[in-house]
Amino acid sequence: MKKILVNTLKFVVFLGTGLGILYLVYRHQNEAYQAECGLKGIPAEDCSLVQKVVNDFATANYGWLLAVLLAFTLSNISRGIRWNMLLRQLGHSPRLINAFLTIVLGYFANLGLPRLGEIVRAGAMARYERIPVEKVVGTVVVDRVIDVISLLLISMLAVVLEFDLIRDTLGQYINFSKGRTLLIAGGIALTGLALLYALRKPLQRSSIYRKIMDMAHGFGEGLRTVARLDKPGWFILHSINVWFMYYLMVYLCFLAYGPTAGLSAVAALIVFAFGTWGIVIPSPGGMGTYHFLAQTALGLYGISGEDGFSFANISFFTIQLGCNVIVGLLSLVLLPALNNGPAPETAYESGR
Repeated sequence: MKKILVNTLKFVVFLGTGLGILYLVYRHQNEAYQAECGLKGIPAEDCSLVQKVVNDFATANYGWLLAVLLAFTLSNISRGIRWNMLLRQLGHSPRLINAFLTIVLGYFANLGLPRLGEIVRAGAMARYERIPVEKVVGTVVVDRVIDVISLLLISMLAVVLEFDLIRDTLGQYINFSKGRTLLIAGGIALTGLALLYALRKPLQRSSIYRKIMDMAHGFGEGLRTVARLDKPGWFILHSINVWFMYYLMVYLCFLAYGPTAGLSAVAALIVFAFGTWGIVIPSPGGMGTYHFLAQTALGLYGISGEDGFSFANISFFTIQLGCNVIVGLLSLVLLPALNNGPAPETAYESGR
């Protein structure tokens, strides 16, 4: 009962946070949209941001949006192959269809409660492939470690490719020319390092330090696991394809929506990097946080707030409803059907 209450509370908090951020983003853009309509002499009753989003979605190119579903499928086929490579390292040979469907089922679960998907995904794979659940959980951890590394690399690439644009945008608020900011940042960094060194012994006894070290150990172990694979090169190629397809999903949404159709592939990378961090932040599917960061990134390229809000909703609902919900619900039906019904509780015994 306590666990149910805790999970329910988490769901309410995360959902409330996501809806709250989404509402704030909507209210800000709606005020700006109303002001713009006033300047153009358009009556308030004919100037609804919600109606604009609905109209923009209705007039989007659905051919490109269907291609998003194809890219989603290809990314998760590669993710399934990559996952199976880790499981084969442990002496098991799961079917690709089970890997694919349990991955999608995990995405579906994440819409209800962030991070629940990893538990659901591992439990379903263990059950249907008769693998000890603790082994499956270990491979999911490695899988997520590689994802974190990939996201960091993509974010670094995005900053490098658009460094001048980002610097100029930040330059509106920070004076880079005098170097004062860099000196202050350097002073803060040196002070912080000195404090860390002085307080190193108390910090080593703290729970935060242990969590950081456990995380660092997990990253190292994840990389060592990949290095021990029979074909680490294939693992890396599938990892690249997973994230390339994620990026392609955003670019295809660009092509589907008029105001973003003319933006460059690099602009799509920036929006992809910003938006992905919005999904990483705990809220159901990135609700609200994705909208804010994707819209902010589009603003770097001169896309108005209301058009950015429309794009964020088109991409969000295409990916979350068109991909995660529909395919996730389909996996609930297909998994028992393809595996002759739910596996019994003793299904793990053959893997012990």
